[in-house]
Amino acid sequence: MKKVIFAVVGLLLGTGAFAQTGISGTITDSAGEPIPGANIIIAGSTSGTTSDFDGNYTFSTDLEGSQVLRTSYLGFTTLDKPVELTGADVTVNFVLQEGGQQLDEVVLTASSTFRSQKQAPLSISSVKMAEITKLSANSQADILRSVPGITAEGGGGETATNVFVRGLPSGGQYVFNPLQYDGMPLMSTFGLNSSAHDVYARPDIGFKGVEFVRGGSAILYGAGSVAGIINYTSKTGDTNPGNIVNLEVANMGRLKTDFYSGGQLGGEDSNTYYAFTGFVRHDRGPIDTGLPTKGVQFRANIKKKFDKGSFTVHGQFINDKAQFYLPLPLSGGSRERLAGNDGEAVEQLLTGELANTSFITPGGTYNSPIADGVSTTGGYLLADFDYRFQDDLRFKSKVKYANYKHNFALYVGGNGDNGNPITLDNYVASIAPDNQGYTARYQSGNPNSQINGSDLVIDNLHVDRLRPMTDYSGEASLTKTIEASNGGSHNVTLGTFIARTEAEDVNYQYRVLSEFNNAPRLVNLNYADAVGGNVVYSEGGLYNRIGQTANNFLSQNRLAFYLTDEMIFDRWRFDVGFRYEHTDGENAKGGITSATVYDNPELTTALSDVQTADGSFIRSSIEASGWAVSFAGLYELTDATNLYANFSKGYFFPQIRGFAPVAGISENAYDPENIIQFEAGAKFGTSKFSGSVAAYYVALKDRIKIQQAIVGGQLIDETRSEQDTRTIGVEATADYEIASNFNLRGNLTYQGHEITKNTDFDLVNGTSTEANVGNKLARQPNLLGSLGAYYDNSKFDANFGVNYTGKKYASDVNDIELDAIPIGRLGAGYTFGKPEENQTVRLGFSIFNLFDSDGITEGNPRAGAAGQSETDFFVGRPILPRRFFLTATFNF
Repeated sequence: MKKVIFAVVGLLLGTGAFAQTGISGTITDSAGEPIPGANIIIAGSTSGTTSDFDGNYTFSTDLEGSQVLRTSYLGFTTLDKPVELTGADVTVNFVLQEGGQQLDEVVLTASSTFRSQKQAPLSISSVKMAEITKLSANSQADILRSVPGITAEGGGGETATNVFVRGLPSGGQYVFNPLQYDGMPLMSTFGLNSSAHDVYARPDIGFKGVEFVRGGSAILYGAGSVAGIINYTSKTGDTNPGNIVNLEVANMGRLKTDFYSGGQLGGEDSNTYYAFTGFVRHDRGPIDTGLPTKGVQFRANIKKKFDKGSFTVHGQFINDKAQFYLPLPLSGGSRERLAGNDGEAVEQLLTGELANTSFITPGGTYNSPIADGVSTTGGYLLADFDYRFQDDLRFKSKVKYANYKHNFALYVGGNGDNGNPITLDNYVASIAPDNQGYTARYQSGNPNSQINGSDLVIDNLHVDRLRPMTDYSGEASLTKTIEASNGGSHNVTLGTFIARTEAEDVNYQYRVLSEFNNAPRLVNLNYADAVGGNVVYSEGGLYNRIGQTANNFLSQNRLAFYLTDEMIFDRWRFDVGFRYEHTDGENAKGGITSATVYDNPELTTALSDVQTADGSFIRSSIEASGWAVSFAGLYELTDATNLYANFSKGYFFPQIRGFAPVAGISENAYDPENIIQFEAGAKFGTSKFSGSVAAYYVALKDRIKIQQAIVGGQLIDETRSEQDTRTIGVEATADYEIASNFNLRGNLTYQGHEITKNTDFDLVNGTSTEANVGNKLARQPNLLGSLGAYYDNSKFDANFGVNYTGKKYASDVNDIELDAIPIGRLGAGYTFGKPEENQTVRLGFSIFNLFDSDGITEGNPRAGAAGQSETDFFVGRPILPRRFFLTATFNF
């Protein structure tokens, strides 16, 4: 094997030296204004660069003879110019005409070369940061919701977005599509303790934009992905300084300042550049909990350019706290929000009175971080090296270290023995039917005033997930351009990816009694038992100090090799690739014990006995290998139409926390999940219209799915399912220029999907059943899409759009169907100043959920095997309510 690898590397390195030709020039629009960020490449090669703030560009190449220099920029027509390369420096200037279409935009994610969306034989979508800034996004869901084939649920708030890719089952979050910054995943191993990768970082204005690549070669490069890659690309400084400040205010007390500064370090001849970006914010959250959403993020990079490449160091620091919203009881028939004790509709049940909650455990005092919500502190360092040995031989490498302290506070409203709102009189009768009377007081307010027996109360579960994580990862690749005898070319890439991730999965839980209200008050309850003795049922609002429920330590290693070839032959383009990957990991599951730590005889056992780790561990290891292959082709039928198709066989390593250690067994059976994808369609692009239409097929085999549920008053892993699924769908996108500067954009996806095999293993009782075969996939709609109108003449801009998510089932059982959700957005802005001098101010507004839809994104995934009834109450997660944003964006 080593001889083969060295032989391939030797073949790639075995090239002669050619004369260097310097190419430079400027790129402007028809009015003579410079266009920064335009892409310039030599067609059919990897040689290229982007223009700086003044529209200037320069790069060197080893190519010789007659070539075609191509430049493109979103909103302008792509322009080609012939150039003769003889070794002498040449100057080529471009004047771009407005009217280009989106498919001309050059992308790089899941590819080894620069190429446009129109020329790529797979589905790619992108969103520029200027559009994201105007959007005033609550979360990743707001950014990704308009991407074709994506169901993005943001009902939980600003973090832990649930992302469902067309045709694939998921419990949500980022299962099949890793979130990447600058080509490296935020966490390179899925599911050691969190699959919500967006808890580790937030979007800010220091990005060029985000690309989403679906299927095909997304499997091959870097960390790899069976379904797609979400990749944010950072801005780097250039020859002229640029600064942006974006101020954002919104209802619910939102104050957020984003900033970016970039430019040159040193004198005029310096080849070192910097960029510094981030945000500071304070917010009561999309829904007021009485606990703040607040934090900062800083990111920076320093880039050193060489004659033949560049070296860039990226860094991030985050200290951010965001409140998180889970399902709550709703009206059983209409699924509308219920009225609380104050007569107002209840939107969430988390209470600020739980801040600073602490209690004694056998292992010491536990201080709950509930007030921090989803809290992340830490960051990463990323080194990115790009070097051309010759114009036809390129080396790329990335090395990353990340370390985060992460707490995930889950307040599961309405999941106790009385999980629905109930009067206090009926609640006491339920928990103590033989009681001889009770006294109850709210935690806050007059300590002598008792609660009215007709007030509504509800019991809840709080889960603190303490999840620190450390990640080490690296990638390296060689790309060799080989000119074919018939005038075509091959771009052959040999690469490797390596990673190790270490994580803890430590959980603490406790149960809470509160009133049924927004930001509810806690309830302290005593009652007299059947013989008249005083029983303290809840104090400090807690009626069960459960204590520690998990003490797990996990680690996983990955090592992958991939070989790809991107081929260009006249009107044909082909992509082929192969990837092999090996993984191994360890799972150490700690034992839990319970002891009496509160000796007050009036306390219930639930209050006096508390759990803690007992110091014992059951350990096991896993090991598996997987392989992927991808074939894709594109044919330029006409200047306006390209036909394409792609096929891929991929794999997915399931989360090892789903393979709990068993005493006496040192190694768990662990196999990759296999996925087959096929897509065929056409891409269209003219000066007025761009779009695509495609049909696709997705089959997933040996899927491992963990279902959590509340059993015995605690949130546990209840069911492990082994599942096969199949999906057939069609997808269309369109962008039409109705008039000058006025576009209509939309996309539509229709898919039919079903579960073809399913075995449920009950992890509590040790039994297994066959179930749900022939049913539709949970939380995957059959129909989804978006439609919007956009106007932008560089001074005034406006947009109105609606995203539509069709009906879907709450679970694989298919017993509860969730209604379709339309989410409307409206925005507008006006830009003042001197764009030619990069000195502008844009004042704008946007409205999220314009129609204040109260659609339900999910039912109650933690209801467990018993399911739930819709007769009187329905536990579900509504989408976030309407929110108004005002922004001021300064460029200088």
